[in-house]
Amino acid sequence: MGFYNTTVRLTYGNVTVRPLRMRDAKALDEENMRNRQWLRKWEASLPGGFVSLIARDNIRSLLSYARSGGGWPFVMEVDGEFAGQINVSGITWGSMCQASIGYWISERFAGRGITPIAVALVTDYCFSRGLHRIEICIRPENAASLRVVEKIGFRYEGRREKFIHINGDWRDHECFALVAEEIPGGVLTQLRERQSELNHDTP
Repeated sequence: MGFYNTTVRLTYGNVTVRPLRMRDAKALDEENMRNRQWLRKWEASLPGGFVSLIARDNIRSLLSYARSGGGWPFVMEVDGEFAGQINVSGITWGSMCQASIGYWISERFAGRGITPIAVALVTDYCFSRGLHRIEICIRPENAASLRVVEKIGFRYEGRREKFIHINGDWRDHECFALVAEEIPGGVLTQLRERQSELNHDTP
């Protein structure tokens, strides 16, 4: 159930989600440099501390966390090209069976409907592995990310005051969640149905 499957590939259309690997360091460094202004205001930080922007350091940390059973780090690809990251963290089994999902996408891929597909794929994967509840917490100012959870049907649960240290200060977050029973047919299937309905309604 909880081990990190390094061979899984989740695909829909031209979007693929796969496990993060050390050899992603070069692509990750390039995207971090290309997207500094785009990502900085949303990046987690340490109170009074230093967060390394070196990709190899971050990948080692995420893979170590995965080996401990705490998370599953993934890469988003579009047509085989590195497009961003999506991480399952805070995995808890036992009587809770829950986790959180966080994500970022390169600015050059934003606005193309890629992130909702990737998050839907990963949420369905989490439920298939036995997790019962998935949570996504988003800053109120992050309109693009709020649209993602709206598109994939996550339920709003409320605001968490000064919840995560982001870009140098403690920031409020809006909390959204799903439990497995809420979308028995799968999150991706629901997303596809909603997109089909929207296309039908468009003159």
